[in-house]
Amino acid sequence: MSKRDDKIAQYIDEAKKLGLSLSEDLITKATVGLGPSIYRKDSETVSCTQSSELETVKKNFAQKKLGVTDDAKIDAAIKKVCEAMGSSNRNKYRALFYALLAKELGKESIYA
Repeated sequence: MSKRDDKIAQYIDEAKKLGLSLSEDLITKATVGLGPSIYRKDSETVSCTQSSELETVKKNFAQKKLGVTDDAKIDAAIKKVCEAMGSSNRNKYRALFYALLAKELGKESIYA
């Protein structure tokens, strides 16, 4: 298996462990969409306690990539994703976070 396939398998296992209802296809496409950032420790995960990082997710992913403009809706969705992934979970993988956020905002079609 390639390094990317290993990461995808890791994320699928993590999603199952966390009880996230994400399809393997959505996880795979979100992972591919992130490119090489999944191989760097700092960029591979999302910190829900760091407001600057959540603001970056909001602006660069939710607004630019997903095209959602309602700030309150984005903030509520990000909060829900953080809760779904667990506050004590230190490995909130960006691929899972983005897949779950896209699903929460009804924008899974960007990965079609």
